[in-house]
Amino acid sequence: MAGFGDSDLTCDDFLGGRIRLWQPREGYRAGVDPVLLAASLPARAGQSVLELGCGAGAAILCLAARVSGLGLTGVELQPAYAELARRNAAGNAAELEVVEGDLSALPAEMKQRQFDHVLANPPYYRSGAHSPATDEGRSVALGERTPLALWFDVAAKRLAPKGYLHVIQRADRLPEMLAACSGRLGSIEVLPLSARAGRAPELLILRARKGGRAAFRLHAPLILHAGDRHLRDADSYTPEISAVLRDGAALPWPSGR
Repeated sequence: MAGFGDSDLTCDDFLGGRIRLWQPREGYRAGVDPVLLAASLPARAGQSVLELGCGAGAAILCLAARVSGLGLTGVELQPAYAELARRNAAGNAAELEVVEGDLSALPAEMKQRQFDHVLANPPYYRSGAHSPATDEGRSVALGERTPLALWFDVAAKRLAPKGYLHVIQRADRLPEMLAACSGRLGSIEVLPLSARAGRAPELLILRARKGGRAAFRLHAPLILHAGDRHLRDADSYTPEISAVLRDGAALPWPSGR
C-alpha cells in the first residue's frame, strides 16, 4: 500500500482535543472502540505497553494522554498506517516506537522483549463473514486475515509475568477468545458493552493476566448511551462514558478483586 498524501487524510480530535489524529479519509477510521480499549488499561507510569495492530495510533496515543511515563510500542502490518502512527505520535508529543511487521513473523528483536501490558483491537469479522471493504486498508483492519487465536498467542508470549492483556472484540467471538486464553492466560474478566440498557451487548472487553489464577468473572454490561433510544441530533453517552471519550478518564471497570 502506498503512503497517504495530506489530501487523503483528515485530522480528527479525540479526548476532547487532547489528541489530534491524522486518519485516512476513505480507509479505516478509528471510532470510540479504541478509545474505550485504551481507557480500560490499569497502566502506571514506568510500565511498558505493546499494541498489536496499532493502525494510525488511536488507542495507544489515547492511553499515553491519560497515563504519562509509559514505554510505548506498536506493531502494524500496513506500512502506510505505521507511518501515520509515527506522524501522529510526533504531533502529539508522544514517544511511540512503531514496528512494521506481521504478527505471524515478528522481527527477531521483538521476540526477545516482554511488556507489562498488551492491548489489541483485532479485526471483528472472520474471513468470509462480511462483505469486504473496497479500500484495502479498511479491508485489512476489519476483515480477519490473521486468526484470532494467533493474536492471543503473540500477546501471551510478549507479556511479562503478571502482565495484563486487554482486547476489544465482538461478543459472539467470546468462545474463541476464552479458548485462546486456555493454559496461558488466567484471571479472565469480561466486560460486555451494551449500546443501551436492555439491549444485548455487541462488543466486549476481555482482560486476562499472564499467570493469573483468579476465577473467571463475567461483569454486568457497561451501558454506553442513556435512554432506551436515540431522541436528538447529538450524542447521548452516559456521564461515565462521556468522561472517557471527552476528558480522557479511565473506564469505570467493575471492582471486586
